[in-house]
Amino acid sequence: MKLILDIGNTRVKAAVFENDTLLEVFVFEKTALLVTLQEIKKTYLIDAGILASVADVSSEMLREVLQFFPFLVLSSKTQVPFVNSYATPDTLGVDRLALIAAAVATYPQENVLVIDAGSCVTFDVVTKEAEYLGGAISPGLQMRYKALHQFTGKLPLLSVSDPEKIVGTTTEESMHTGVVRGLSHEIEGAIQEYQSKYSELTIVLTGGDANFLGNQLKSVIFAHPNFVLEGLHTILTYNLNK
Repeated sequence: MKLILDIGNTRVKAAVFENDTLLEVFVFEKTALLVTLQEIKKTYLIDAGILASVADVSSEMLREVLQFFPFLVLSSKTQVPFVNSYATPDTLGVDRLALIAAAVATYPQENVLVIDAGSCVTFDVVTKEAEYLGGAISPGLQMRYKALHQFTGKLPLLSVSDPEKIVGTTTEESMHTGVVRGLSHEIEGAIQEYQSKYSELTIVLTGGDANFLGNQLKSVIFAHPNFVLEGLHTILTYNLNK
């Protein structure tokens, strides 16, 4: 069995795979990392793992984590099952590496656009020849709401909500319309632009806000809630088989 560990700024996602089957997903606060790893060790016979982190992990915590399982620590130097044509590979986030690995494994010999709707919204393009080209990074929903509040004098801090009207008749309605419809229009526009350049483009939507934004979009998309975890599993398997 393989253990996949995706460490974010505050939360951690862990997944257990047997062969290519996802058995269980754990989501927990980073402060509970070591306790959760201990529980996983008691429950599953893990023989390999991969660790990816978009947040800073102290060397002390990393040493403790590596005592539990033989983890491959994902970095820009890790071998991946695609051609990475990003001009600055050392600056490419490990989450984006995982997304492209998942796209290549799930949709082989297809042009794929992966949209990850989380703290930021990332757009990543991989060709049918399994060449990763790059993409775009844009503020996510929460970041847009926070920016309206923090960089103005009077606008409130709102939670994400589906706008009921195209034309907001109150400040809060106008903010919801601007943020949610603004981002959904941005995504739709990006999809159309990518489709004009890459024929028969498969669109994948993932990330924490994927379900919410998916309901706003008119484009035909494939929703994959565990795409990063699946991609990390793909990278680990690729390296174990080399």
